[in-house]
Amino acid sequence: MSLSPTGIAPDPVVHQPLIELDRATVVRGDAAVLHALSLRIVAGQHTAILGANGSGKSSFIKLINRELYPLAREGESPVRVMGLDRWNVNELRTHLGVVTGDLGRDLLEMPGQGVEDAVLTGFFATLMLHPDVEIDAGQRQRAREALARVGATALAPRRYAELSTGEMRRVLIARALVNRPQALLLDEPTAGLDLVAQRDFLDLLRGLARQGITLVLVTHHLEEIIAEIDRVILLRAGSVLADGARADVLTSELLSQAYGGPLRVRREGDAYSASGG
Repeated sequence: MSLSPTGIAPDPVVHQPLIELDRATVVRGDAAVLHALSLRIVAGQHTAILGANGSGKSSFIKLINRELYPLAREGESPVRVMGLDRWNVNELRTHLGVVTGDLGRDLLEMPGQGVEDAVLTGFFATLMLHPDVEIDAGQRQRAREALARVGATALAPRRYAELSTGEMRRVLIARALVNRPQALLLDEPTAGLDLVAQRDFLDLLRGLARQGITLVLVTHHLEEIIAEIDRVILLRAGSVLADGARADVLTSELLSQAYGGPLRVRREGDAYSASGG
């Protein structure tokens, strides 16, 4: 494979590996939070990673985002992103945009920052625009296009801290989209949203999926698994419990195992939900 000087393979093709874990183990403190975890997600394959709190979902995101590292095995590469086990993190953003609640909270700590500037920080992987940073007309245009793409143009003149939770989520996705990524890795994107905001946000995700952006959704809410997502990876205690088509994985038996208690799964059309008992 021919690599660019920054270590990222140029011109990724459809269906190339997006994320690959090969027996990846992560230890935090004295406990292993991921146990020899193996999975492979290719570009174009919308996927949900589902599990209860403590199942390893957050550790999976931090592993991909280089906030956590797997135990080293000589001569082996337990984590590969875009086919590579080493990458330039800044250039990686042009292929994989990561949207998390932690990022949204961190941006709230930036006093007085406007929405457009918050989106522009996506070019630099920072939380605010430093005074010596020069923004060119092309970057500003791309920030406005990203806001338009998520239906948030009207938010541009406002301050980020004044937005509702749903509006903030749209801005976070716009921030990722300025880099024109091939895929988005989303961590529980509708947490804290009311029913209407949740519906509107899921409609946004469906639109992005139809535009060709691969969605990797990490969640413990069945309601977030939109119709475009057909593959579900079910985690339990840092390992894969089930992996397959959502109709095969989203069953009462498997979810009861994953969540450690009796659950009954219901399906209405393309929508799934679960309740106790």
